[in-house]
Amino acid sequence: MILGVNVDHVATVRQARLSFEPDPLTAAALAILGGADGITVHLREDRRHIQDRDLRLLREQVHVELNLEMAATEEMIGIAIETGPDLVTIVPEKRAELTTEGGLNMIEQKEHLREAVKKIQAAGIPVSLFINPHVMDVDIAQEIGAEMVEIHTGLYANAKGKHQELEFERVEEAVRFARRNGLLVNAGHGLNYFNVRRIAAIEGLRGLYIGHSIVSRAILVGMERAVREMKALLGRP
Repeated sequence: MILGVNVDHVATVRQARLSFEPDPLTAAALAILGGADGITVHLREDRRHIQDRDLRLLREQVHVELNLEMAATEEMIGIAIETGPDLVTIVPEKRAELTTEGGLNMIEQKEHLREAVKKIQAAGIPVSLFINPHVMDVDIAQEIGAEMVEIHTGLYANAKGKHQELEFERVEEAVRFARRNGLLVNAGHGLNYFNVRRIAAIEGLRGLYIGHSIVSRAILVGMERAVREMKALLGRP
């Protein structure tokens, strides 16, 4: 199972002072030394953290999987095609949200997403769709031509007790259904050092994408160690 490390919040700290530090590129290099199999960045329309220059430099210097999270807008599709990341993950995006609040609205956006997927794939870039853990969303993702999905684990991560058990079962069911239907399956959002083991143990998962928790720990122990500790958890059910 691969671990993709999201370095957005390194840029969040930098942008708080509109400074040059901390540098997401340096953070990415240290994450890779710690065992990261990929680096993820979300280039938001409002550029609140990752900037266009960050993406260009990461593309030039990162030689593990570079995963670009983005909204399915014409601007972002153009940037993706020009930059050529190893993977594009299409995510929902709202200006007012603190972080991504859920998966894509697959029913309302079905045709729009179909066209976005087609354009990105035509440039030779694989596409993953960030979806809620629902069988219907998996069906639509397959129908519109995505080869990969990322299951939203935020509700599982935030739930407690019997509610967390229910949310885990939904994630597990979505992963199994997607695999049976020939899709590659990732998971992510809200995962941390305390809740990740159970998700990591789900059979058939290609990878986990984790950012905030790793960056938070890295502030205290360093990026390389923070990634290494997360990788160790992925190896143990």
